[in-house]
Amino acid sequence: MALIFKNFKENIFRLGPLILLVYICISEFHTQFYYWEIFSFNLQFIIIYYWILRDPSILGYGFIFLCGLFNDVILSLPLATSAMSYLFVSLVAAYVRNATVRSSLFTDWFTFVVAILIGNFIYFFLISNFSNGNIKYDDIFYNSLFTFILYPVFWGVFELYKKLIFVRVNA
Repeated sequence: MALIFKNFKENIFRLGPLILLVYICISEFHTQFYYWEIFSFNLQFIIIYYWILRDPSILGYGFIFLCGLFNDVILSLPLATSAMSYLFVSLVAAYVRNATVRSSLFTDWFTFVVAILIGNFIYFFLISNFSNGNIKYDDIFYNSLFTFILYPVFWGVFELYKKLIFVRVNA
C-alpha cells in the first residue's frame, strides 16, 4: 500500500507542468494588471516550449492540443486557434531538441523567439481570417515581448522544479 501511495505521489509531482497548463487554460489566466495595461505574457507558450524541450514525456502533443481547445472554448475563440499555435510552439521546441547537442539558457531563449513569432503569427492569421474579432497589433507585440523577457525567469523556476522532481523520484 505504501508503494502505491509513493508511486502516486511521484506521478503527481511529475505531472505538475501538465496540471499547471490545464489549470491555466481552463481558468482564463491573464496577467493584465490595472496599472500596466500593456503587461501581459503567454505562460502557456513558456510551459509548452520548456517542457517539450527538456522532458517531452510530461506534456504530450494530444494534451497540448486538448489544452488549446479548452482555451478556445473558454475565451470564445474559433475552435483550434490556440491549439494550432500551441502545437507549432511545441513543433519548434521538438526541432530544437533534436537539432542541438547541448542546450543552455541562451540557446533556448534565442530559439524561443522563433517559437513566439510562429505561434503568434498563426494565432493572428486564424483570428483575422476566421473571426470578426478585432486584433490590436500592439497587444500582440507587448505580449510577445514580455513573454520573451520573462522566459529566463520561468526557465530558472522550472529548472528548480525539475531538480526537485529528480530528487523526489530517486530518493
